[in-house]
Parts: sequence; C-alpha cells; structure tokens
Amino acid sequence: MTWATNLQISDDDLLRRIAANDEAAFRILVSRHVDQAFGLALRILRNRHDAEDAVQDSLLNVWTHRHRWEFGRAKFSTFLCRVVINRCIDQRRRRRPEIIDEIAEVPDRRADPAAALDRSETSHLLDSAVSQLPERQRLAVLLSYHEGLGNDEIADVMETTVFAIESLLKRARVQLREVLRGHEHDIRVSLAAE
Repeated sequence: MTWATNLQISDDDLLRRIAANDEAAFRILVSRHVDQAFGLALRILRNRHDAEDAVQDSLLNVWTHRHRWEFGRAKFSTFLCRVVINRCIDQRRRRRPEIIDEIAEVPDRRADPAAALDRSETSHLLDSAVSQLPERQRLAVLLSYHEGLGNDEIADVMETTVFAIESLLKRARVQLREVLRGHEHDIRVSLAAE
C-alpha cells in the first residue's frame, strides 16, 4: 500500500482488515489516531509517562479485541477516546505517589519573557481551575475545549446523553467562573497578547 492509498482507506475498512489480523492496517490506524489519543491522555493524567502507558494499553486493547468490533455502533475515534479515558481513570485510581526530581530551570530565550511569564501563569491558573472540577465535568471540558468534540460526540465517549453533557458543561463553566473570579482581567490581557 502506498501513502496516498493509506489516506483513502476509511477507518472501518482498516478495522475490517485488522479483524483479519492485518498488522499493516493496524499501524495505519494507530498512526491516524495516536496523537489525539496521547494529547487527551496527557491532559487527563498530566504526566507524559503515564499518558504514554494509557495510550499503549488502549491500542493494545484495540488489537487484542480486534475480532469484536461492532461496525456502525460508533466512530473509531469516539471509541478510542472512550477507551483512553477509561484507562486514564484506572491509572489515576492506582497511581503511586509522584516523585519530583530536581531539574534546573531552562532559560527562556523568547523575545518577551514578561509576556511569556504572563501566558504561563494564566495557563497554570486555567489548568488549576479545570483540575478542581469534578471528574466528569473535567472530562467534558477537556473533550469540548481541547479535543474540539461536539456535545453528541462527547455523549458517545462518556456514554451518556447530550442533555447530560450540556448540563455537565454548564455546571463546569459556572464553577470555573467562581474559581477564576478576580482573575478575569489578567486572563483577558494574557489571551489578547497571543
């Protein structure tokens, strides 16, 4: 198969080939979806090593259960998001205490260190606020704002209704506004500078 041919093969066709033990088709499917899966796992776990483990476990699960894929039930990307989220939740439940290594600060070589610091502080403030949300609200926010999924896709991933997702996102926004109260000006200034 050539690269151009690989781009034309649908995920469903790849899954049919994978069910017939086609490892090349599995590699193509993985290459299409691994970056999104890793990004999602990293935002949930906030640890590169744990995120890599979660994605690897998720993809191994896809290969191991390749004969049981139900066509028409969900898009593969939605299914993979669900599997990654479940693996991340499992990892968080059995997470061992984190060891923080002493690492020297890398000097910032950007033109405007003050603006970069403001953006960094704002990013940390927003990440901290999101991390305080209850788990289901946090997942809905991550899937909506970081992954760009629509409410119907989020409902599929989280195995709930669109109404429940709308409710989760509404409650999350209310709680984020409360947590970030007093920082609105700093956030607007920082985001405007980007």
